[in-house]
Amino acid sequence: RRWLLVQAAALSASLQFLTIAPPIVRRPFDNREMGAAVGYFPLIGLLIGLLVSGARALAISAIGPLLAAALSLAVWVIATGALHLDGLLDSCDGLFGGHTPERRLEIMRDHHVGAFALTGGVLVLLVKCAALAEWADGWRALAIVPVAARCGLSLAVVMQPYARPQGTGSVLKANAGHAQALSAGIIGLAVALVLGGWSGLIVLVGTLLVQAAIIALIRSKIPGLTGDSYGALVELGELAALVLGACIR
Repeated sequence: RRWLLVQAAALSASLQFLTIAPPIVRRPFDNREMGAAVGYFPLIGLLIGLLVSGARALAISAIGPLLAAALSLAVWVIATGALHLDGLLDSCDGLFGGHTPERRLEIMRDHHVGAFALTGGVLVLLVKCAALAEWADGWRALAIVPVAARCGLSLAVVMQPYARPQGTGSVLKANAGHAQALSAGIIGLAVALVLGGWSGLIVLVGTLLVQAAIIALIRSKIPGLTGDSYGALVELGELAALVLGACIR
């Protein structure tokens, strides 16, 4: 019974952490619950994917594909509270604006938007919108995209070192283990196969490979990942999944 209560709280924590959904559990989550939440990130990705797919289906039935893509992308960003986009912006400024690991981490703490952040954010949103406009498959394939990106996030939290001694990301890292990585992997694989078959599996694997390359780039500039790095991984993972999905017809 205690394990079930922890898992229920962890699922609520992951929903509250990754979306703007109102809190279900109105109390602070303990460290065990925060760690367990990492295993449910892909499941929250499925909810986001279904929301975006539904918004796109409704919009495209009334307006053209380009405007439908822009509106569904707006729903996507709003549903996540721009959390991952903010991490991407800070990562762009920090990783490419500093000359030492210490300076890069310092810049990533600064919430001012610089040239690298602006350029990176605009390009990612532009390509995402274009990929959505070119999307040929239905809601099932599109729902896989946020799942694949968050599956990679869960694996990164468990398997990669954290670069800061404190922060929300450090709590996740310190309390998530192989059980959460396995849970996230099983959820991601199941969703990809059930909703997309072999095409879904290709999108999932391709997304994870792109995220692995991004992690390698980050680790070449700072000693580990940060909360901002997690956000960048999700945004760029979604971008990779969208482009792959748009190309597989």
